[in-house]
Amino acid sequence: MVDAVHPPNATNPEKPRPGPMPAPVAPVRSGFSALELDTRFLGMVVAFGLICLAFQLWTGFRVASTANPLDWLARGTFLTPRNIFNLTVQTVSVAIMATGMVFVIVMRHIDLSVGAVLGTCSALMAMVQTVVLPNWMGLGLGHELIAPIAILSGVVAGTLIGAFQGWLVGYMMVPAFIVTLGGLLVWRNVAWHLSGGQTIGPLDAQFQLFGGTNGTIGEFWSWVVAALAVAATWAALWVARRRRIRYGFPIKPLWAELTLGGIFAGIIIGFVAIVNAYRIPPLRLRRMFEARGEVMPEGFTASFGLPISVLVLAAVALGMMLVASRTRFGRYIYATGGNPEAAALSGINTRLLTVKVFALMGFLCAVSALVASARLTFHSNDIGTLDELRVIAAAVIGGTALSGGIGTIYGAILGALVMQSLQSGMAMVGVESPYQNIVVGVVLVLAVLTDIIYRRRSGERI
Repeated sequence: MVDAVHPPNATNPEKPRPGPMPAPVAPVRSGFSALELDTRFLGMVVAFGLICLAFQLWTGFRVASTANPLDWLARGTFLTPRNIFNLTVQTVSVAIMATGMVFVIVMRHIDLSVGAVLGTCSALMAMVQTVVLPNWMGLGLGHELIAPIAILSGVVAGTLIGAFQGWLVGYMMVPAFIVTLGGLLVWRNVAWHLSGGQTIGPLDAQFQLFGGTNGTIGEFWSWVVAALAVAATWAALWVARRRRIRYGFPIKPLWAELTLGGIFAGIIIGFVAIVNAYRIPPLRLRRMFEARGEVMPEGFTASFGLPISVLVLAAVALGMMLVASRTRFGRYIYATGGNPEAAALSGINTRLLTVKVFALMGFLCAVSALVASARLTFHSNDIGTLDELRVIAAAVIGGTALSGGIGTIYGAILGALVMQSLQSGMAMVGVESPYQNIVVGVVLVLAVLTDIIYRRRSGERI
C-alpha cells in the first residue's frame, strides 16, 4: 500500500521519499533585548527630554516668584502647546533636508550646497507665482494653477541641480566637497539674481498653506490623522511579526510588541493632543468669520490642529524609511557606503547611484524651500543661510557616521529637533545669537566624539 504522505522513491520503490520540511519555528527573544531598541537613539531621546526639561525650568525660573522648582516647572513656557507647535513647524525644513543628507553621508559624500539650492528654488517659485504666471502667462493673482505650477517648477529645478552636481561627483570624479562648496557660492547668487536682490511677496494663498499657522487641518481632522497613524503603526508591527515567523527569524514576545505599539500610539496621540490644545487667537478667529461674511458666535473657540508642513515631513520620513529598508535603491546606498569597491565589483553602478542620491537631495531641498518660504509668506535673500551646517549637524547628531555606511532617517529627524530645540530654548531665555552658535557647535563636536567612542567600544568601523 502506498503511503500518500511519503510516496515511494523512484530509484527504490521500497524506500519512501522524504516528506515536506516542517515550517521553521521562530525563536523568541527575552528580557529587555526583546524590545530591540537602538541604544544610541534611546540615548538621544533621553538627551532631548533633558533639554526640554532644562528649558522648561529655566523659563519658569525667570518669571517665578518662589525658589520652588515645581513652581518653575509649572510656569515655564518651553513646553506650552504654542511653543511646541512653533518648534515643530520651525524644525520641518531642516528635518526634510536632513533625511536626504543621511543618504549622501552614508555614500561617503557631503553636500554643502543644500541651503543655497533651497534659496534658488525658493526664488524661482516666488518669481513664477508673482511675475511669470501673472505677467507673462496672464494668470490673475489667486488663480488656482499658480501654486501647483510654482511648486512643480521648484521641484524640477532642485532635482536637476542635484542631478548635475551628482554627475560631476559620480562621473567626472570631482570630490563632492569641492562640487558642493562651489555650488554653495553659485546657487546662492543665482537666487539673488532671480529675485534681483529683493524680497518677493506676499506669496500665493494656496502656496502659504504649506507653512505654519496659515495651513492647518483643524482639531477634528487631526484626530482622524492620529487614529489612522496609530492603526497603521499597529498594522506594520503585526505584518513585521508575521514575516519574521514565516522565515524563522527571532521574534519579540507578545508583551514586547504590545509595549512598542503602546509607546508609538502614546507618542502620536500625545503630540496631537498638545497641538490641538493650541487655540486660535480670538481676534484672528473673528477675522476668519468676517472673511466668510459670518459673525463669530459668542464664546466660540477653535484650535489650529496639525500643520500641513508637519504632514509633509511625516510623508517624506515614511517614504525615505521605506526606500532605505525596503528597496533595492536603499540597499545599494548602504552597501556602497559600507564598501564602495566591493559594491562596484558586485555589479552596482555606483556612479549612477551617486547621481540619483544627489538628485534626491536636490528634490528634498525644493520641498524644504516650499515649506520655508510658505512659513515666511515671502521669499527673502537670506532664506536657507547656514542651513547646510544645520542639516549636516542634524544628520551627524542623529547617528549618521561620517565614515559612511551607517545612518537612520528617524535619527536625523530627531537630530534636527534637538538642534531647533537648543536654538529656540536659548532664544527664549535671552541667549544672544553668537552664543547660540557656540553652543550648537560644541554640541555637534560632542555628538561626533560620543559616536566615535561608542563605535570603538562596540568594535564597529569608525
